[in-house]
Amino acid sequence: MTDQSSWSDPDNWARMQVEKILETGTTEGVDVQGMPIVLLTLRGARSGKVRHTPVMRVEHCGRYAVVASKSGAAEHPVWYHNITAHPEIQLQDGAETRTFVAREVDGAERAKWWDHAVKAYPAYAEYQARTGRRIPVLVLEPR
Repeated sequence: MTDQSSWSDPDNWARMQVEKILETGTTEGVDVQGMPIVLLTLRGARSGKVRHTPVMRVEHCGRYAVVASKSGAAEHPVWYHNITAHPEIQLQDGAETRTFVAREVDGAERAKWWDHAVKAYPAYAEYQARTGRRIPVLVLEPR
């Protein structure tokens, strides 16, 4: 594993999170600013290769949402394109991994999930204010 200074680089930070989860078999103890994350396993949009992506844990009544914020950047994160191209994914929460199908939500359903997301990770509200795009929210339905 790399030293702590690598955590300031977002690519290294995500890679280190993935390494730790795969090494320990659980997402427990891996967080962002004290808030839990989950691990997505999905396929690359063009390559079809398996990709691992840590995201904030937004769970409600056994369903999950993922927020394509990219920390408020002007463009969507790469994983958003991967998940919309191949919506069947694996999600690991703690030591449990399950299969889900992702779908982007809008309207009242998006508003409800956005509220859950901001409660789980308040920085999402700041990211939305900073970016010029509407941040996509995808709901993950159990398979």
